[in-house]
This record gives sequence, C-alpha cells and structure tokens, in this order.
Amino acid sequence: MSLAQRMSRLGTETAFVVLARARALEATGKKVVHLEIGEPDFDTPAFIRRAAAEALEQGATHYGPAAGLPEFRKVIADQWRAERGIPCDADNVVVTPGAKPIMFFAMLALLDEGDEVLYPNPGFPIYESVANFLNARAVPLELREENGFDLDLKELERKITSRTKLLIFNSPHNPTGAVLRPETVEGIAALARKHSFYILADEIYARILYEGKHLSIASLPGMAERTIVLDGFSKTYAMTGWRLGFGIMNKELAAQVARLQTNSNSCTATFTQKAGMAALTGPQAEMHAMVEEFRRRRDAIVAGLNTLPGVTCTMPQGAFYAYPNIKGTGFSSRELADLLLEEAGVACLSGTAFGAMGEGYLRFSYANSLENIRIALDAMREFLAARVRV
Repeated sequence: MSLAQRMSRLGTETAFVVLARARALEATGKKVVHLEIGEPDFDTPAFIRRAAAEALEQGATHYGPAAGLPEFRKVIADQWRAERGIPCDADNVVVTPGAKPIMFFAMLALLDEGDEVLYPNPGFPIYESVANFLNARAVPLELREENGFDLDLKELERKITSRTKLLIFNSPHNPTGAVLRPETVEGIAALARKHSFYILADEIYARILYEGKHLSIASLPGMAERTIVLDGFSKTYAMTGWRLGFGIMNKELAAQVARLQTNSNSCTATFTQKAGMAALTGPQAEMHAMVEEFRRRRDAIVAGLNTLPGVTCTMPQGAFYAYPNIKGTGFSSRELADLLLEEAGVACLSGTAFGAMGEGYLRFSYANSLENIRIALDAMREFLAARVRV
C-alpha cells in the first residue's frame, strides 16, 4: 500500500504496544503485573456514571456545538479561573474527545513547516510525534535527574531561535513524576514574553499532586494570551475510556481549534460532557481518596525500587509514575524492560519510550494495587539478584 510520506513521521505510544505483548503472554498462562499503562485502576465514581445514564435517558444523544456545550464550558472556565487563577470565560474553552486533540489541533493551527517546537525529553512521546508529523522541527530539552528533572532555564534560552514558535511542558510530569519549581515556571513565562513564543502547558496530572499547590503558567501576568492549557478527566476522575478533555486558550485560537474539530470529529459526545459537568460540580471525596491511595503506592514502590540491585529511584511529586535509574544493573533500558516482562512477569516501559534521553531509566505506573506492586517488586528482586553484580 502506498501511504502518504507524512505517515513515516508519525510515532506512537509504546505503552499500548507493551500492553498488547503482556496480554499475549497472559493468554499463554503467564502471570503478569501491569505497571506499564498510565490508567487509574479505579472505577469512574458512581455519581458520574449516573449523570451519563440520566443524560442518555433524557435524549443527550445528538450533535452539540463543535467547541462543546456552552454550560459545560462555563463550568470549566469558572473552576479554572477560581482554582488556578487563569483569566478565562466559556469562549476560551474548547471541549474535545480526550485531551490529545487539544495538542494536535493547537499545533496544527499554530505551526508552519520549519517552525521549531521545544519539548521535554524524556517526555510524553506524542509531543515530538505531532511536531514531526507537521514537518516542524522538534527540539528536545533534556530533563536530568541531578536537576530533579526540572527544566533547565539556561539550556532553554540557548535553544530559543527566531523560528521558535512553541514550548511544550508537562507538570506534574510523565514519565518522571517531577513538578516544575515555581521559579522555573516564572522563568519560562519571562522567556516566552521576551521571545514571543506560545506555551502548550499539559496539566493533565495537575490534581494528582502530593505536596504544594499547582502553579499554572497561564495565571501569570501576560501569559493567558500565549498559553494553551491542556487538561481532561481521564486521570483525575478515572475516566480514560470516556474520552473527555478540553483546552483553555485565547479566544481567537479557540475559534480555530473548534473549526478543526468541525472538520474532524464534529463535536464531543453530549452525554459525556454531561458526565464531565457532574464530575466537576459533584462531590470530590473519591477523587481525593484516589490521590491518597496513589500516595501510599508511591511510597511503597519507591522504597521497594531503592532496595533492588543496581536500581535507585527519586521520589515523584505528582502523577502516578516512578522513574528509577537502572544504570547500575548493566542492562540497557529496552533490554531490561523486555527481560522483566518475559522472565519476571512485570510489564513496564523503557525510558527510551519517552525519548532518547530516557536511556538508563524505566517507567513504572503505580496505578495498580499495593498487593500487585509488592508482587512485582519481589519478582524483580529475584530476577535482578541472579543477574546483577553490585
């Protein structure tokens, strides 16, 4: 089959590839602990499910506005203005089926061929994938363990050129679980204002934070007009399969993103938006309880990883990922991830699934039970004890 050349520039998410391999092993009878996929293992809260069912019964099965239901966009704007200090109203909000379309549509609307996109490496692989697909130039910013996986402002400034159009960052961060320091966020804002580039702030994990308060760059002076905030319901409310996300951006760009949505998927399902409204306006106890459970799992997995031969692990500040340094094992990231799956029955991701600068690391999702995390740690300890000389 003769495909368009642009398809050769499109990447993927390794998590789904590893999940498929793990499922295939399970089909042969092998037990596998799943620490590869970034999906809460909790059910969507019952009151959200009921809101969707009621919406269906009331006929919320028809087309809606491309940008999303006005009442839903107002709820989002009101909450993000109150909680994160982002100056916005309903016209700044576009609701999409999942959060990825905000990334894709915003980049599609902003980037011309040859424009430069600065992005974190290691980082969510779709940032680089979309930039490459659009024939923009993807410029990596290395996140280093010795710097707490914080973004290096001096390196950022060195890499800004006259073609820099967009900087992407993600805090709390996937895969490291790191949170950008407030002074880093303020420094990024200063550089964006000075050099006049846009920011795509991926805040999908902003409510899964273990200490401190989330600082949105869009809340800083002069930044709302040049920032696209990407957020959604998948992680916070255990709604991955619902496909419900949104972006907050300046009104001119919001109109263009809505136009792109009209040309692709028309609109986001109406009954899922009704469920999203319930999620934001209903009781938050289950969400808070989920974060506290993630905190317990974080503490357990990090403590356990630090007892494994050749492995060290820093403490993540947010999200639900541990990102251990495995350089002391003598294995490459890909090699060890493969061996852990095939021999120890533990599914995880190579650090290189998040970019070349992830070599020497693995990513474990602790969106699994404490019992399964302990089973995985025991299996890895047994495997590494036989294979690693410390």
